[in-house]
Amino acid sequence: MVLNTGNILLIGSILLFTSIFISKAGIRLGLPVLLLFLFVGMLFGTDGIGIEFNNPAATQFIGVMALSVILFSGGMDTCYSDIKPVIGPGVILATAGVMLTTLLTGFFIYYITGLLSRYATLTFAESMLLAAVMSSTDSASVFSILRSKGMGLKENLRPTLELESGSNDPMAYMLTLLLIQIIQVGKFSLGQTALMFVVQLSVGALAGYLLGKLAVLIINKINITNGSLYPVLLLAVVFFIFSITEVAKGNGYLAVYIAGLVVGNSKLVHKRSLTTFFDGFAWLFQIVMFLTLGLLVNPTELLSVAGIGILVAIFMIIAARPASVFVSLLPFRRFTTKARIYISWVGLRGAVPIIFATYPWLAGIEHSRMMFNIVFFITIVSLLVQGMTVSSMARWLGLETDGEKKRDFDVDLPEEIKSAMSEIEVVPSALTNGDKLMNLTLPDNTLVVMVKRDGHYFVPKGQTSLQVGDKLLVISDNDEELKKTFRNMGIEDYSIVKN
Repeated sequence: MVLNTGNILLIGSILLFTSIFISKAGIRLGLPVLLLFLFVGMLFGTDGIGIEFNNPAATQFIGVMALSVILFSGGMDTCYSDIKPVIGPGVILATAGVMLTTLLTGFFIYYITGLLSRYATLTFAESMLLAAVMSSTDSASVFSILRSKGMGLKENLRPTLELESGSNDPMAYMLTLLLIQIIQVGKFSLGQTALMFVVQLSVGALAGYLLGKLAVLIINKINITNGSLYPVLLLAVVFFIFSITEVAKGNGYLAVYIAGLVVGNSKLVHKRSLTTFFDGFAWLFQIVMFLTLGLLVNPTELLSVAGIGILVAIFMIIAARPASVFVSLLPFRRFTTKARIYISWVGLRGAVPIIFATYPWLAGIEHSRMMFNIVFFITIVSLLVQGMTVSSMARWLGLETDGEKKRDFDVDLPEEIKSAMSEIEVVPSALTNGDKLMNLTLPDNTLVVMVKRDGHYFVPKGQTSLQVGDKLLVISDNDEELKKTFRNMGIEDYSIVKN
C-alpha cells in the first residue's frame, strides 16, 4: 500500500488510534509507550500490513519539527530552581560525556567490525560516525518515561537526567555533521572544528535566551482578542527560533530547549493553556515521529544486524555509558556511587539517534543503511532493557522517593494573585474543636474554597460539617501562618503552592 493524498489521513488516524489504545495496555505491562509506537509503525510497514514508506528526507524533516517541539515543551516544564544546583554536572554530561561515549563506542565498533567477517568492515571514521549518531541520550524517551512513572528520585537525579537529555543533542548533532564532512572530504582542521563547536554552542545558547525573552515580551504585550491564537503564536515562535538559529550557524536544538526554559520560568499570560497545549502537542509529535521511524525501517533487515547490534548495545550499556558518566562526574562530589550508577543506567537511546542516522543516509555515506539499521536495533534494545527498568533500578539502588502526588483540585491561580494555595486532608485531630468548618482555627485572610468528598465537589459554608477524609482546597495570603496552623491541627501531609 502506497501513501498518497487519498489515504494518508485515513491511515494516519488509524495509526494514531492504534498507538493510543496499545499504549494504554503497554503502561499496565510496564512497557515504554514510545517503544510501542515504534512497533505499531513497524507493524503497518512494508514487512507488516504493507504500507510502503521509504523516504528518509521526509522522516528527517518530521524528526526536526518533532524534536523542536519536544525540547521546547521539556524546557517549559522544567523549573529553573530544580536544575540550578545541577547545571554543572548536566552540562558536562551533555558535552564531555557525549564525546567520551563517542570515542569509546567508536573504538569498539572499529575493533568488532574488523573481527566479524559477516559484517562490512567500517573505517575508523565510519565507526566514529556510527558512535556519534548514538552518543546522546534521547530527550523524548527520558522526559516521557520519567514523567509518566511519576516517581521521585533522590540526589536531584531527575532534573540532572532531564537537563542532560534536553541539552546533549547539540553535541551529538555536531559530531555527526563533522564526521560526515571528514568522510566526504577526507580531512579536517582542528582549529576550524574547535571554532565550529564554539560558534554552534555559543550562538545556540545566546539565541535561545534572547529569543526566549523576546517570545515572552511578544506574548505578554500583543493582546490578541482570541485567546486560542496564543498557542499558535508560540508554536510559530518555536519553529522560528530553531530555523533562525540554524541560519546563524548556531545549534537550533540547544536554542529551542533554552528558549523553553526561559518561557516556562517567566510570568506569561495564558500560561496554563500554553503549557497544556504544548504538553499535548509534544505527545502528538512523539507519536508521529516514532510511527514514521517505525514505517521507515524494514524489520527483516534488522535481523541481519542483530549480532553486531546486541554486541554494541551491551558495550554501550555496561561500559561506554558508565565510563563516560563516572569520568564526567569526577569533579562533582555531590553524587554517590549509587547515583552515578543510576545516571549511567538511564542512558536511554530513542528517536534522536535514529533521526541522526538519516543524515549519513541522505549524505550517501557508504554502509549508511547498515548504520541506520544498527542504530534502530540498539534503540529497541535500550528501550526494552533500560526503559523497562527505570523504576526497578531506582528501587534496587535505594534512590526512589515519593513522587509528586496527583492533585485533587485542578486549579491554578493567575500569577498576578499573590496568594498561597494548599490541598489538605481532614484528620481526626483537626476536628477536636468541632466538626463545623467555622470551628477550624485558620489564619486571617484564609478561605476554604472547596471540599471534595466521595468524589463529589462542593463549596462549603461556615456551618458545613466536615468529615475525616475530606479534601480541602485552602487559599491564604499568609503561607507561614498556614503551615503553623496545619501543624497545630496535626496535619502533616500538605503542600503549599505560592504564586
